[in-house]
Amino acid sequence: MGFPTIRPRRLRTTPELRALVRETNLSPGDFVYPMFFNAALDAPRPIGSMPGIDQLPISAAREQAKAIKARGVSSVILFGLPKTKDGCGTTGLDPDGPVPRAIAEMKSAVPELVVMADVCVDEYTDHGHCGLLRQRPGSKKENDWEVDNDATVEVLAKMGVLFAKAGADVVAPSDMMDGRVGAMRKALDAEGFQNTSLLSYAVKYASAFYGPFREAADCAPKFGDRAGYQMDPANAREALREAALDEAEGADMLMVKPALSYLDVIKDVRAHSNLPLGAYNVSGEYSMLHAAADRGMIDRNRAMMEVLTSIRRAGADFILTYHALAAAELLGG
Repeated sequence: MGFPTIRPRRLRTTPELRALVRETNLSPGDFVYPMFFNAALDAPRPIGSMPGIDQLPISAAREQAKAIKARGVSSVILFGLPKTKDGCGTTGLDPDGPVPRAIAEMKSAVPELVVMADVCVDEYTDHGHCGLLRQRPGSKKENDWEVDNDATVEVLAKMGVLFAKAGADVVAPSDMMDGRVGAMRKALDAEGFQNTSLLSYAVKYASAFYGPFREAADCAPKFGDRAGYQMDPANAREALREAALDEAEGADMLMVKPALSYLDVIKDVRAHSNLPLGAYNVSGEYSMLHAAADRGMIDRNRAMMEVLTSIRRAGADFILTYHALAAAELLGG
């Protein structure tokens, strides 16, 4: 039996009927809003490459928490910019650093807000890499550096505990060091934070779409790149291996980053894991949409909602996105 008896268009005739049979829905509760707190600021500083996004002073944390919750967005993830940096990321372990202070302020103002803390040393090192450096073993070249995986893992575990002590509900290692999930889970449990959740950036690619973020977080590598620890964009099966390893090490949630060029990976990870799955709609994806809209090439709001829907449709349970507040407003949050 076919046309004219079967007419799929019947279910598209009105907005109400389309909504009734819609397969993928968005709500403000699906979004995690990334935020940048700068310990050196007294007032918000616009990020030039990310329209509508600011670096924020710690003093803004309380009111920001209230405003975000009022929009219906119930989760945030925090990044910190310290006043000083060094080769070891020392300020990342400062209890009075920008992230611990912002966590405490936001949780005090809105206790039910889910506050996540990104765990990585790149924002705190003067070289901008996601790990501590060492002279490459066996090399006779001066300053022939590589990231020291195991030394970095020790620091990351301490950072995770520090953020948990400040009140973070979720700690989220984004460095892509091997073994950091297990080390962080062990450290959290040893300090009595068995109920602090661990969201692993399990599948994070060495992507060209991070450019605006590196301005926002002041963390561009001063030499080389991150391809030695972030994943090759050509690899999909490796994503399943990374996700399975982090799940086995004790991750409570997994993430794929970026989102739009990796919708197939999101779908594959969703099919192979029962853990909650997030996807990061990253800075370059956000800024490209704004640039195209500013030139009249696309409708900003329609494109934004289409992008976010595609990420959910691929299998993400939640989306880290700079569009969170704008999208929540359109959704009635």
